[in-house]
Amino acid sequence: MKEIVLNKKKNGMVVLLLTIALYALAILALIFFATYEYIIPIVLCIIYLVIGWIPFCGLKVVGPQEALVLTLFGKYIGTLKDNGFYFVNPFCTAVNPAAKTKLNQSGDVDNGTKPLAVLANGQGAQVEIASKKISLKAMTLSNSRQKINDCLGNPVEIGIAVIWRVVDTAKAVFEVDNYKEYLSLQCDSALRNIVRLYPYDVAPNVDTTGDGVADEGSLRGSSEVVAQRIKDEIQSKVDAAGLEVLEARITYLAYAPEIAAVMLQRQQASAIIDARKMIVDGAVGMVEMALERLNESKMVELDDERKAAMVSNLLVVLCGNHDAQPVVNSGSLY
Repeated sequence: MKEIVLNKKKNGMVVLLLTIALYALAILALIFFATYEYIIPIVLCIIYLVIGWIPFCGLKVVGPQEALVLTLFGKYIGTLKDNGFYFVNPFCTAVNPAAKTKLNQSGDVDNGTKPLAVLANGQGAQVEIASKKISLKAMTLSNSRQKINDCLGNPVEIGIAVIWRVVDTAKAVFEVDNYKEYLSLQCDSALRNIVRLYPYDVAPNVDTTGDGVADEGSLRGSSEVVAQRIKDEIQSKVDAAGLEVLEARITYLAYAPEIAAVMLQRQQASAIIDARKMIVDGAVGMVEMALERLNESKMVELDDERKAAMVSNLLVVLCGNHDAQPVVNSGSLY
């Protein structure tokens, strides 16, 4: 389906004024002919007053970043995309199959402008009037969080926000049944396809790029790369619906609750091991420096047994979790 843009019908104000003028003229003519009892002119004036409102149905107002897809007796005749006051065939019908679809996105949030209807019991209720206009603005879709297994089989919860817009109104309306639901479904599908290729954290012997070489890609450490692949995956699916994906971002990422506690202990253990390695490396360096300084200054001569005892004591002091309790030797060295 090829989009047809209608730009030469911005004569709505002229038609509005002309219709009002003809209505006023018909009323004056009816009064005049009724005075002289001219039957046929009176009948004609009444007929015009009955059907003269039909041109008002062809008046269309399109705001900035809005579009109106028009059909005439089931045939697509064009789209109004530029803002302005238009007059089209009064029998044209605006089509928007996603008008009543409400997703968790920016364009579907109620800002309190829905009219109130008073019920019989005196209570007020909001009345939703679905607009047939298609928004061409950039909108943000935030689907619910999904539980997906990563490439190692660990369940993770992840959520994304997708910024998108309609670029081809004809495809959006006629190529798919409901372009909003279609986009939402493709976002969920693309998210699952990409997330299962990555581990949550860096893992050995994992190939995330498909080149046969293990790399350090992960959901937590390569969020920009993962988001770009998700965006490309979604765009390849929604081209047929005339949609453009501007950006995709990961908004939430965590282990699933059933393994979150275990994975937290694993991360804590890894952090403790890394810290211990750093402490041991520093302690060994300090012991080496102490022995070298003692040898250079020849302050005291230590045999191998005393050096081993000194090294053991220094490592205990430097690597211990608690402060050492000193023992003062007031006797001889041996």
